[in-house]
Amino acid sequence: MTSQGPRDEIERLRHEIRRHDHFYYVVDNPRISDGEYDALLSRLKILEAAHPDLITPDSPTRRVGGKPSIAFAPVAHKIPMLSLDNAYSEAEFLDWDKRVRSSLKGAPYELVVEPKIDGLSCSIEYERGVFARASTRGDGETGEDVSLNVRTIRAVPLKLNMEEPPAFFEARGEVYIDKKDFESIRGEQLNQGAEPFANPRNAAAGSLRQKDPAVTAKRKLKFFAHSYGYFEGMSEPETHLEYLEYCGKAGFPVPLISKKPCKDASEVLKLYKEYASKRFMLPYEIDGLVVKVNAHSSKKLLGFTSKSPRWAIAFKYPAQQATTTVKNVWFSVGRTGVITPVADLEPVKCGGVTISSSTLHNFDEIKRLGLKAGDKVVIERAGEVIPKVIKVVAYSRTGHERDILPPIHCPSCGSNVFKDEEVVAYRCLNPSCPSQIQRSLLHFASRDAMNIDGLGEASVEQLTAKKLVAKFSDIYRLKKEDLLALELFKDKKAANLLAQIEASKKQPLSRLVYALGIPHIGEKSARVLAEHFKNMNALMRAGLEDLSRVSDIGPVIAKAIIDFFSEKHVRALAHELENLGVSMTEPEKAKGSKLAGKSFVFTGELRAMSRAEAELQVRELGGKEATSVSSKTSYVVAGENPGSKHDKAKKLGVTILSEEEFLKLIGR
Repeated sequence: MTSQGPRDEIERLRHEIRRHDHFYYVVDNPRISDGEYDALLSRLKILEAAHPDLITPDSPTRRVGGKPSIAFAPVAHKIPMLSLDNAYSEAEFLDWDKRVRSSLKGAPYELVVEPKIDGLSCSIEYERGVFARASTRGDGETGEDVSLNVRTIRAVPLKLNMEEPPAFFEARGEVYIDKKDFESIRGEQLNQGAEPFANPRNAAAGSLRQKDPAVTAKRKLKFFAHSYGYFEGMSEPETHLEYLEYCGKAGFPVPLISKKPCKDASEVLKLYKEYASKRFMLPYEIDGLVVKVNAHSSKKLLGFTSKSPRWAIAFKYPAQQATTTVKNVWFSVGRTGVITPVADLEPVKCGGVTISSSTLHNFDEIKRLGLKAGDKVVIERAGEVIPKVIKVVAYSRTGHERDILPPIHCPSCGSNVFKDEEVVAYRCLNPSCPSQIQRSLLHFASRDAMNIDGLGEASVEQLTAKKLVAKFSDIYRLKKEDLLALELFKDKKAANLLAQIEASKKQPLSRLVYALGIPHIGEKSARVLAEHFKNMNALMRAGLEDLSRVSDIGPVIAKAIIDFFSEKHVRALAHELENLGVSMTEPEKAKGSKLAGKSFVFTGELRAMSRAEAELQVRELGGKEATSVSSKTSYVVAGENPGSKHDKAKKLGVTILSEEEFLKLIGR
């Protein structure tokens, strides 16, 4: 074989791999499977091993090609890498905008808004379009050489995607890690007994400064280009958006909250408020928005302070982490009898709200954290509201902390507690336990189950205390005089609840199966079972062989179903419900509907109905719902405050329907 043959194939493979890196890491729309990608890379490695003279520094195989480093050499930045000033309130942001307006002497200006990603700043240099060096910000004047590690980041092009690249180009941006990848790394660290990373920024920083690039490569780091530094052989972009567009064409992912610049501060405030909740649906953590003046001519007029540019500011959201003390631990009994430890915290502000308690999940989690009552801990708000303890501040211990031991007796009913090894839980086995009954009733009446509006926590508490309701069937025996005897109820409220109870009898079998609280059975599994067996009697009689024919029902779930319906009191309850008029059948799916073969993804808040109701409408008209957007999705239905699914649909060219358009489509 001549050298020309392998050279052509090597170039073709490199081009193909770079193209798929761009689809996967930049566009977020992979075109081939992981296995197909690995096959391309493997073939390239074989060819390069056979022809080492054809290996080039920008080859995809060079991403993890360096030896472990024992030190990070200093790198002097050609232009200082300055940090941003922060605004922690609307007033502080408006003060900054006022200073900008004053400095520009009333001249019009536009503002570009980017997500402030919780990562680590990084400078990446290219010589004639080929990756040359990468460094951290350091003190702003001098950083550390992290080239070997940055090479492993597949979102970073090793060769700029342009025919005539500049002689020298420096892209500045943020190295970060997605939420799901962070949770995966943290889980591995906990399993190995290692000190876990406290947050995604901590994980990104620790991964970027690994001595061994092979370790960094496993961490799935990503990169966004958001600023430029020094360059030669290219004209300066006129605006910041023009620069980001240039970066996008060169092969970098770029972050933008809005592709259009904001005309004034009021438009920025609108986006800030919108993303106060929307940010939790992003795949990565952000702690605020970065606001920049768009025109470079205006930036030059505004200039810099000794530490920060005057033309940009980080508009921060309230902190999502805080330090507090675990005063005590109490135990909550769930509807299945599982006992969950809950930390009673010294109240602390976190993410704009006061946190005074946090679930500890189970006693294995307490052991992994090494937690004691009285410990100082770091808490984090995961998503919008759920706080969790992520780290113990062990060095602050005084010696007065107390071990947290599992309960011997149920805190609700006093029964002996059983340790369930299979699910790493402690459980109360008393079916008459008051806490279990209350939580089971709340689940039964919940919106996605039997949807009995008005049967909330306070109502259930009073109904069980007065012994009017002790099981699901008792709900359907309630009379108006029963309700009027309770403090909560007057005539109209009692009539409304009874009407809701009566309406719930018509819910399909799938809702009832979910409402019963069968272990391992969620909404989707309940629907699959109901659609397969059609009626409750057939489901209750189903054996292992029958259940094995049902899609998505594995042996563990099948055993849970069989065990559940083998209980005499469960079968008796089902017959009672049937005699009381509760539907035991699943309606037939509509056939030949205009939605047949169509898939729908919902994002944001719907006004006319719940998401579960909208998905039910789709199924009844022959369509199907999905949880993620792909190029095969038929429609994305966007309610108020849509999330990242809306953005992905736009990127993939998927049809986006407003709620009104969706209602029109389904004929409502």
